[in-house]
Amino acid sequence: MGKTLFEKVWEAHVVKTLSGGQEVLYIDRHLIHEVTSPQAFSELEKRGLSLFRNEKMVATADHNVPTKNQHLPIQEELSRKQVDQLIKNCKLHGVELFGLGHPFQGIVHVIGPELGITLPGRTLVCGDSHTSTHGAFGAIAFGIGTSQVAQVMASQCLLQTRPKTMRISVNGQLRKGVGAKDIILHIISKLSASGGTGYFVEYDGSTIRALSMEGRMTLCNMSIEMGARGGMIAPDETTFEYIEGRKFAPRGKDFEKAKTYWSTLYTDEDAQFDSSYTFDSADIHPMITYGTNPGMGIPIQGEIPAIEAINNMESFSKSLKYMGFEPGEALLGKKIDYVFIGSCTNSRIEDLRMVAGYVKNKQKAPHITAIIVPGSKQVEKQAKAEGLHEILAAAGFELREPGCSACLGMNEDKVPNGAYCVSTSNRNFEGRQGPGARTLLASPLVAAITAIEGKIVDIEAHLG
Repeated sequence: MGKTLFEKVWEAHVVKTLSGGQEVLYIDRHLIHEVTSPQAFSELEKRGLSLFRNEKMVATADHNVPTKNQHLPIQEELSRKQVDQLIKNCKLHGVELFGLGHPFQGIVHVIGPELGITLPGRTLVCGDSHTSTHGAFGAIAFGIGTSQVAQVMASQCLLQTRPKTMRISVNGQLRKGVGAKDIILHIISKLSASGGTGYFVEYDGSTIRALSMEGRMTLCNMSIEMGARGGMIAPDETTFEYIEGRKFAPRGKDFEKAKTYWSTLYTDEDAQFDSSYTFDSADIHPMITYGTNPGMGIPIQGEIPAIEAINNMESFSKSLKYMGFEPGEALLGKKIDYVFIGSCTNSRIEDLRMVAGYVKNKQKAPHITAIIVPGSKQVEKQAKAEGLHEILAAAGFELREPGCSACLGMNEDKVPNGAYCVSTSNRNFEGRQGPGARTLLASPLVAAITAIEGKIVDIEAHLG
């Protein structure tokens, strides 16, 4: 019997299988940021342990960094302490750090791929759930807890129980105005926010193959939002073209040798999955969420479900009360206060180009606060080189400096209590973007159109 992509990569990294069925997994790359690492470094120091292979680790500051005046000291005390501690720990233990002011600084799940650190067939971990982003390259990538961060630092290995496998196939040509964010919001709305629990998901099908690497990263990034351990996509020519020439990627003969191996990373025709789903692209419309988990999504021209159609009525009612919505209500025409374009889901150059392409020669609605936060210094630099910052500024958008920002309401980047924000982030939990903030997840295109119109509109009808 053949093997899945997941099985090929996983089994190549199993160091030892224990009697209870757990496996010791070798980790190729450990990505570190300032939130989960201080306790892990402290744990090593208490136990008198050193980093086993510090050359396999790379760090950056992203969650706590302000997105204005990054050349100045961080004003918020806790954020400043966490970033300062990361600097001290990396210097003490010899870990390469892309901190504030470094040309490679940015969101950890943006800089990994753009620097060629993320490669097919690798195992990658980070103390952040959206590490699943890197699976877009045919890698096994997942988030880990603080104690596990310490384990990897000390041994470059993790004790793991092998997850089940799920295949999600999407086929056909996407409608106008529909992108990767709409695909994954559609899938999660059908499978629920817990539909992937216990699984590692592989995405395939003609629609997936037609996506750019940025689109594939968006898809894998939000796999965690349906409860999955991670998501992955088999590498192909699109993957290889993206990787070639990047800072830390193999070069010359090494690249060709690596590419030969990467080309073997696909699911065999006779491989078996524990669960499978198939979706038709014709059924996917521009999406938006209405509740407080990413599974509460509808086509933008649709209506919030009736309460009798929901299994967990108490949770559903609580969510709608928080959001200020009613069962059966349509969101079209709903006035929006904020638009946030950024996060590790949608802050890459392709996302900024899409937004700039739409808002060029237009002006945002006067009551809308629209901020765009690039995922890295490299994205920011490229956006400015292409003149995107001028287009965005002319339309009334504010282009900030790189960081996680309003995705989780850090530093000054918070949405006010009760305000509605159309966000390209990955989570719409209560208070995620600030105490009392009401988040509606959507694609960069939906966010851009909303900012111009000042309200939610029928995207397909709007685009004609």
